[in-house]
Amino acid sequence: MFLGKKILYYETIDSTQKEVWRKVNQNNIENGTVIITKKQTSGIGTHGRKWNTDNENNIAFSFFIKSNCKIENIEGITIEIAKTLVEVFNNLYNIELDIKYPNDIVYKNKKIGGILTETKIQEEKVKCIVIGIGINTNQENFIGELQNIATSIKLEFGIRIENNLVIEKFCELFEKKLIDRKIC
Repeated sequence: MFLGKKILYYETIDSTQKEVWRKVNQNNIENGTVIITKKQTSGIGTHGRKWNTDNENNIAFSFFIKSNCKIENIEGITIEIAKTLVEVFNNLYNIELDIKYPNDIVYKNKKIGGILTETKIQEEKVKCIVIGIGINTNQENFIGELQNIATSIKLEFGIRIENNLVIEKFCELFEKKLIDRKIC
């Protein structure tokens, strides 16, 4: 197993996604490295939006995949990640979550999680993929406008999620899909 073999953990960081890119730019990251934090101060979502991470209750991680594959090999990878996350929650906790195409995990039309997929492409080849995942697992309060658009698994299903177990199972399942797609 290479995905998650190396894990870097931070109590607080600006963004797991930004940290992966910093390490990529310094040429100081191994294939499959996962960066996890309890709290992001400037988490990023798609379209430059901010991703809020409640202190210590939610999942926030990013990972690095070294590649040299054709661009076609990664088509639909974000939806594949979403399907894998839905599968993990179903397998571990017997709960059904939905996907709002292409990068959101939702329940009753409220956002529970999001996926940010970024790539570095050179000469028609994908050189690396950096994927960030945020999931509202154990958060109990949402303030302001978030009350109407976001929720957590704990609020909806009344169960406490073991965040590290979810990340571990995700890495296990998703690595197989990466190999099947000939991405790494």
